[in-house]
Amino acid sequence: MDKDIMIKVKDVSMRFNLGIDKGFSLKQGFVNLFDPKMRKKHKEEKKKNEFWALKDVDFSVKKGEVVGFIGSNGAGKSTLLKVVAGVMKPTKGKVESYGTICPMIELGAGFDMDLTARENIYLNGAVMGYSKNFLDEKFNEIVEFSELKDFLDVPVKNFSSGMIARLAFSVATIVEPEILIVDEILSVGDLAFQAKSEAKMLNMITGGTTVLYVSHSIESIKKLCDKVIWIEHGEIQAIGGKEVCDKYIEYVNKEA
Repeated sequence: MDKDIMIKVKDVSMRFNLGIDKGFSLKQGFVNLFDPKMRKKHKEEKKKNEFWALKDVDFSVKKGEVVGFIGSNGAGKSTLLKVVAGVMKPTKGKVESYGTICPMIELGAGFDMDLTARENIYLNGAVMGYSKNFLDEKFNEIVEFSELKDFLDVPVKNFSSGMIARLAFSVATIVEPEILIVDEILSVGDLAFQAKSEAKMLNMITGGTTVLYVSHSIESIKKLCDKVIWIEHGEIQAIGGKEVCDKYIEYVNKEA
């Protein structure tokens, strides 16, 4: 293994079952066990409902690389990031990572909506492995970046989605991880906060953080990434530099 490799994705496939076994019971299972025709029918129905979100995805990421993932809605980009982050286990294949990972996927998913912003800073920080002493030291910095000082004692359930994302982003980026996984979070909040978030991420990038970044903004991908992976229908279509973005745009224009 190359010592500069931070992430190795090897032949990863991810299968989902979109159907529901209607009327299936222990009795039906017993019937299927002794009736080859019913067993075959059940298998066929189950196979019809299978959806492969990822198919034999294979790539590696070197230390300090900023890799952008592009593709149509439902192409498999977010699923892939969740597999790399360890949120999902692949159906086939494996992922190897060599560094601490900070996944900024579905920001705020770990919040308790009935708790205040102040309480959620400590809750979310604890989930990410930060100690209370560390969070005490960084508390004002988190609040200042989130711009939510006036809302610290308000239950998060009363926040807008943008406010929740801002709070989660501020907690997640309080330290610089070795691997940062980002899914469309730079589009949250107003334009000023988007610019601040992008600047924070750029600061991480220049500091040597390895970044996996999903975005529908081709302009953002071109600006931030030195390597681009195009995924369509769960399969990698191209890996390369910014020219991959041009290939994708050409594809989109043809499909329109």
